[in-house]
Amino acid sequence: MAYFEYGKTEMDFLSAADENMRRLIENTGHIYRKTYDDLFQCVASSIAGQQISGKALETVWRRLTGLCGGEVTAEKVAELLPGEIKSCGMSMKKAAWIKSFADALAGGKFDADSVAGMSDGDVVAALSAFDGIGQWTAEMALIFALKRPDVFSYGDLGIRKGLMKLIGSASIDRKIFEVYRKKFSPYGTVASFYLWALASGDAVI
Repeated sequence: MAYFEYGKTEMDFLSAADENMRRLIENTGHIYRKTYDDLFQCVASSIAGQQISGKALETVWRRLTGLCGGEVTAEKVAELLPGEIKSCGMSMKKAAWIKSFADALAGGKFDADSVAGMSDGDVVAALSAFDGIGQWTAEMALIFALKRPDVFSYGDLGIRKGLMKLIGSASIDRKIFEVYRKKFSPYGTVASFYLWALASGDAVI
């Protein structure tokens, strides 16, 4: 597993775009966020992790990895029954969604390599066609599997919380969010990393 690559160019741009972001970046330094080399692993992990803690997801993923013989792949998950996937500690709905996506990839109905040449919007549309994969899950795939540089997800509670802390507001609406999306573009993904850190208490302004 590698890390999302960014450096001085992105940090300098974001620092110049917003004074509070500048202080946040200076106080935090470089943030290392792990990425996936495999689209299926990223999507399956996002589905499994919906509405559960990171620690709970680690347990579920460890069990699924064991069930797959050491590595979670679409081909291996496609060979499992939904009930076997569920036994790793997730709901039957999540298990069915993960199984369905694995079947599409393993059966050649969806080409994971094809998304590399798509725009961000087209990737979201293609992935969202699958049950259990909404816009947020697709946007996380853009960041953590496809390493796209300008993803700033309104559907992500952590990013919204971080932005509220950044601007000192108790709430935020879509209009204000869009102002900051444009301000941080074309490096919205890196801005997201800093806002996640701020929201979680791992960083301060």
